[in-house]
Amino acid sequence: MRQNKGSEFIRFFRPIIQVMRTLGGSGTASEIVDRSLEVAQVTEAEQQAVNKNGLSRVKNQVHWARQYLVWTGYLGSSKWGVWNLTDKGMSVDLSTLNALDIFKSVQANRPKKAKESEGQQRDEDVPDEEKPKDHRAALLEVLQSLPPSGFERLTQRLLRESGFQQVTVTGKSGDGGIDGIGTLKVNPFVSFQCKRYQGAVTPSQVRDFRGAMQGRADKGLIITTGTFTLDAKKEARRDGVPPIELVDGDTLVEMFEQHELGLVPKRSYDIDEMFFQEYKN
Repeated sequence: MRQNKGSEFIRFFRPIIQVMRTLGGSGTASEIVDRSLEVAQVTEAEQQAVNKNGLSRVKNQVHWARQYLVWTGYLGSSKWGVWNLTDKGMSVDLSTLNALDIFKSVQANRPKKAKESEGQQRDEDVPDEEKPKDHRAALLEVLQSLPPSGFERLTQRLLRESGFQQVTVTGKSGDGGIDGIGTLKVNPFVSFQCKRYQGAVTPSQVRDFRGAMQGRADKGLIITTGTFTLDAKKEARRDGVPPIELVDGDTLVEMFEQHELGLVPKRSYDIDEMFFQEYKN
């Protein structure tokens, strides 16, 4: 079946349900997204593609697929970072699940205004429930624009706020990143590397970092304003070698949010038109 650009995300309907069943019916957004990409056999090249906001295009498609499965009753509508299958999702026969029928059903029943908005946004933004607020893209732009010395000081500040002690920078890599070392109560020495570039960190870069930290630290930490490919994540947690924690752009922004560094918290509401539909009849 040939899909137009706007409906590419329907290829993830089955993988999402399949993955969630193997996880017992629920899981965090990040683990379900990653496993769905594996099941769908998404190439590393496609994983590295980003939209105009610097966010992963293919991960955005998984979030849209999840939203459609929520609207059609296969998934619950939790907004707390945990996705859950409904009874309908647990019992549906995946061999007969028709992705195009799900897509058409939502298109036929959604309010016209919402459909028009989705048509404009789908390929560039995630659904409203998962959509990063405007400050996220703006914050990443600020981090990308800082001079090396400013980025160095800010990274030290963020790591200290996160529980690191004796955070020192040991040298600049010359490619827009910094290298350093710090200590945590749970781990005596943690070597870290911060890279400022869009796109995805590859497994070879993770291996290079592990080689550089040998003999210097018990554990590694790679922070990037971009993303990590699935293979890079596998390399980071490979058995028999020093573990490496990965912090991508989304997680980096969450750290700034958690500590309210350079951010002033606000709260606002939008009308959920789908919620009120059943009460209009």
